[in-house]
Amino acid sequence: MTGRADAPSPLRGRTVLVTGASSGIGEATARAVARRDARVVLVARRADELRRVQGDIVAELGERLPDGGPRVASYACDLTDAAAVDDLVARVGAEHGTVDYLVNNAGRSIRRSLHLSYDRMHDVERTMAINYLAPVRLTLGLLPAMRAQRFGHVVNIVTWGVQIKAPKFSAYIASKAALDTWSRIAGRECYGDNVTFTNVRVSLVRTPMVTPTDAYDGRGASPEQAAERVVRALEDRPVTVDVLTGRLGELANLAMPRLSDAAFHRIDRRFPDSAAARGESRAG
Repeated sequence: MTGRADAPSPLRGRTVLVTGASSGIGEATARAVARRDARVVLVARRADELRRVQGDIVAELGERLPDGGPRVASYACDLTDAAAVDDLVARVGAEHGTVDYLVNNAGRSIRRSLHLSYDRMHDVERTMAINYLAPVRLTLGLLPAMRAQRFGHVVNIVTWGVQIKAPKFSAYIASKAALDTWSRIAGRECYGDNVTFTNVRVSLVRTPMVTPTDAYDGRGASPEQAAERVVRALEDRPVTVDVLTGRLGELANLAMPRLSDAAFHRIDRRFPDSAAARGESRAG
């Protein structure tokens, strides 16, 4: 725990890499981390948006940390490109040393019923590529240095869906569940090296990722509210960060699996696919 409210954050002077930092939860997390005097490494595909976020942080807080080091750096990277990820790990290591904290936030959401997915195996492949394979590759690249210095923490932005198993999200939730499970096992193997993992199981957040679904308009937490939970996970290093609804859904799935199936089937029928999922507007 961070202790007194006026105590320095454990992030102070540490290097924190945040993926998906060009918008949404990633951008809000990067700003919040920077305000705690951490060195922030921004990673995303869109170089222009990364420059905007970096410029905003510098304008608010200055270019240098109290110790004189650079406050923020940015790297444009397609995390589904294996060679690009390996190059990113090498460049960050050479230019900033060991990454102390990693926030695996970059991801892709998709809400589409199975009957609309029979000829869309690419949805599963693309979702797994960015939500599971990419963060695993990046984490594996950064782990040796963390373990060698005997300190590190990895925060994965997953979803409460891994607990409630919501219909229409089979590809998305499966990819996040894979990362959730991989990280729990990795945490056990790295425990003796003081390298820990947190899975932050967020509920609905108002980010560009959910805009194709009309039913979500105006609903959910703000990116800043979600970022507060991510920063607490970085500072306190719990195993998981859940919401009450997710815990209740997980309990219901364990205690009353068929009743849960029936209840979610009714919910599924009440909320149809979006126009985007049906191919009538922007791709879902």
